[in-house]
Amino acid sequence: MHASRYTVSDVMTHTVVAVSRDATFKKIVGAMDEWKVSAVPVLEGDGRVIGVVSEADLLPKEEFRDTVPALSQSPPAPDQATPSTRLSALTDLAKAGAVTATELMTTPALTIHADATLPEAARIMARRGVKRLPVIDGEGMLKGIVSRGDLLKVFLRSDDDIAEEVRHQVVPYVFADPAEPVRVHVRDGVVTLTGKTDDPSLTAVAARLVQAVEGVVDVECDLSGRSVAHPSPPSDPR
Repeated sequence: MHASRYTVSDVMTHTVVAVSRDATFKKIVGAMDEWKVSAVPVLEGDGRVIGVVSEADLLPKEEFRDTVPALSQSPPAPDQATPSTRLSALTDLAKAGAVTATELMTTPALTIHADATLPEAARIMARRGVKRLPVIDGEGMLKGIVSRGDLLKVFLRSDDDIAEEVRHQVVPYVFADPAEPVRVHVRDGVVTLTGKTDDPSLTAVAARLVQAVEGVVDVECDLSGRSVAHPSPPSDPR
């Protein structure tokens, strides 16, 4: 079986706005506003990613604007505050006084390699609560950036494209000798397999492999031999 596996390089944005480590606070805000992004990689030398500045790193400057004294002391911590809570408050306060990318950035940068799979990228974003990841090569050099929206591009695959892959890459692999031919129907990304197999355990195997095909929204299997009618797309009333 040789099902296609999209990688980060297939969906990432190649043109990336980035800043140097000595970029000023105002320059960073201006770059984010101009390019409509919520975070920028920080580069060193000829393009090695050393950190990321996000909106969350910039916000403490406004959050602590009316704190007295504004930037020199940490706010009083509640008696029950945990060490991690106090550390987070101190970090935020320090960033409130930061004026360059070096002082603002989160480091080391959370990155991903261009040959990583889309599920890998999605898991990192979900677990770490980030919206985008700088994409690097083996030397740590910036190659692009991948966002949550980029990962959803696979769901733009046409139904015909998905059906073609399932028919040629999944069905022959699972059903070598079915009792009846296994048919594939795809509508709005939902794959339906119909036909008949003498081995019911293959149904679960097929469903799992079809679900792994990029762009599949859901899988429905009816391999009992019953005839299943598929509704036609609604007609244009005009």
